[in-house]
Amino acid sequence: MSSAMPRLLFAVTTDLNYDQRMQRICGSLAGQGYTVLLVGRALPQSLPLTPQPYQQHRLRCWFTKGKLFYLEFTLRLLAYLLTQRAAVWCAIDLDTALPVWLRARLGGQPFVYDAHELFTEMPEVVRRPAVQWVWRQVEKFIVPRASLAYTVGPALAAVFRQRYGRTFEVIRNISRLTVEAAPPVPNNSLILYQGVLNEGRGLEALLEAMPNVRGQLVLCGEGDLSVELRARAAQLGLLASGKVSFRGYVLPAELRQLTRQARVGVLLLENRGLSYYYSLANKFFDYLHAGVPQVVIDFPEYRALNAQCPVADLVPDLQPAALAAALTRLLPGGDEAHYQELADNCRQVRTTLNWQQEEMHLLALYDALLPGQVPLTSTRNS
Repeated sequence: MSSAMPRLLFAVTTDLNYDQRMQRICGSLAGQGYTVLLVGRALPQSLPLTPQPYQQHRLRCWFTKGKLFYLEFTLRLLAYLLTQRAAVWCAIDLDTALPVWLRARLGGQPFVYDAHELFTEMPEVVRRPAVQWVWRQVEKFIVPRASLAYTVGPALAAVFRQRYGRTFEVIRNISRLTVEAAPPVPNNSLILYQGVLNEGRGLEALLEAMPNVRGQLVLCGEGDLSVELRARAAQLGLLASGKVSFRGYVLPAELRQLTRQARVGVLLLENRGLSYYYSLANKFFDYLHAGVPQVVIDFPEYRALNAQCPVADLVPDLQPAALAAALTRLLPGGDEAHYQELADNCRQVRTTLNWQQEEMHLLALYDALLPGQVPLTSTRNS
């Protein structure tokens, strides 16, 4: 790429191979003509970086979690950023915000804040008041200083607007629409969960429900509860019987194929903070785009989308009996007519709820941030 093209630098604390939101955002901006660098971190189990149409760099840390990790990553990120040049510096969530803001300030360039979540209201933050206080101070410092700020859903944007009196744009984490040869025909009982195995995800209740469900649950991802959830599944006899399997980390391309094979998707959250209550997770759209009906917690964003065109069955709480009943309704031998209606709605609504539509707003935001600096030869990935 020509050095004349504006360079955008994004920083995350995730493993870049699995961050589908950043892959979409950076891919779209690279297709628009920008030079894009995405900086993340390397974990001990990280695979080699998958090829992308943008530059990638991973930082390796001694610590992998907790206060020492955040301190080490902040220092390593700042040291790396000081060796880089960019026209725009974008922090993904609060855990990258301070070094990215400082680098932007030193260069006198725009600072962008992309809130994938309401970081100060995450369950692991909410239950520790002292930790929450610290992150709230970071949030109060960072948000007003952003030249551009956006988040993943209207409800979270409203919370930020109420707190800080400034506009937060919405870039939803929606799947890219792809043309399939034929709609999937899931003649199986595969129940799929994709995402991190962390607290507040309803996974404990899901395991408790599985002995009363005639299906096989596959969990894709890892997290803080990986060991505990495997132990509980073993105690319930779910591993030995094959009713539950843990796939670990699954690369996005493989995960999309697995999702197409699923009969039902699950998206279960506990109300342990505003970040989860007002969430709009990418897995909701991933299931939808695969034509897979899902069982979803009845939180505002999912309720609003489902009211427009039903693609899921909403559950009011995470009682194992209620989850078992909801899953059974969508599995073979349940309500087949209802299942087919939801599947048909998925295929219909994805023609308007897709990344090709969402990226137009994203590109307009960055074009406005750097007026007149986008090469005339750039093309949009739509």
